[in-house]
Amino acid sequence: MHTILERMERDWGKDFNLELWAPSIAKNEEARRAVTTYLRLAASPGAAAAVMRLTTQIDVRHVLPVVRVPTLVVHRTGDRVTRLEQGRYLAERIAGAKFVELASDDHMPWVGDGEAIIDEIEEFLTGVRPAETDRVLATILFTDIVGSTERAIALGDRRWRELLEQYFSLMRRELVRFRGREIDTAGDGLFAAFDGPARAIRCACRIRDEVRPLGLEVRSGLHAGECEVIGEKISGIAVHIGARVAAAAAPGEVFVSNTVRDLVAGSGINFKDRGPHTLKGLPGEWPLFVVAGPLDRAATQLAVSGGGGADPQFRSLLGAR
Repeated sequence: MHTILERMERDWGKDFNLELWAPSIAKNEEARRAVTTYLRLAASPGAAAAVMRLTTQIDVRHVLPVVRVPTLVVHRTGDRVTRLEQGRYLAERIAGAKFVELASDDHMPWVGDGEAIIDEIEEFLTGVRPAETDRVLATILFTDIVGSTERAIALGDRRWRELLEQYFSLMRRELVRFRGREIDTAGDGLFAAFDGPARAIRCACRIRDEVRPLGLEVRSGLHAGECEVIGEKISGIAVHIGARVAAAAAPGEVFVSNTVRDLVAGSGINFKDRGPHTLKGLPGEWPLFVVAGPLDRAATQLAVSGGGGADPQFRSLLGAR
């Protein structure tokens, strides 16, 4: 413990090592910076060490047998800060305590399977296990106008608003054409979902080509994965990845993740490898590809007319046309 206190006073608020406290995000540089900033703002090195020193002097073992309230003890099996045996010790000595083990190595409760902890707490307090949310496999499309701020300033509010109305009208026409579903818009950005990746790619390319006569250039990104359905919206990691893929694209480019490229093998859509990318907030490197060359008109017509079949679950949950 003496060594830990010395290290805290020396390194607190610098480059915080997450290998001990949150190994699942230890290699995520953005996460490391965020935690380091949080610690630096929360306390000085001396104050942090003093609190830790005080914590080690607290001993509540003698009062555990007299606790007479419903108690839930949740412990992650691979916690490197607090041993699993310590959690079991607490639960065994508090009358009627419920002990839950979760398979994870993280100590920080908001990292990793945080939802699992929340589910256990909700069930403990209400007696009802949280219902499973509907999930659906979808292809996510994000697209936005390049240089929109500069264009808006040059045109003025009224003319820019009129141009945006034309822009969104055009995009919505293409969504209908390729059986996509508009999920949300923000500023000049569009978030849509499709039940087929090939249709999503062809739609993105059509939007790119159709807005050019308006003097606009867009960037687009696509990813496919399982999403959570919440009313008329969808969310989840796949959505975040789709947004990051779009952000990596240059003006006029349609970027796709490796998942999308693999799903459309044999569709006649060609890609160029753009190499591994670091996507903001996501661990590791992600191989990305850009749609290359003109798309086959016959295949595009097949996609528009409904070839390839639609996932009934997707169409039911998202109301795809």
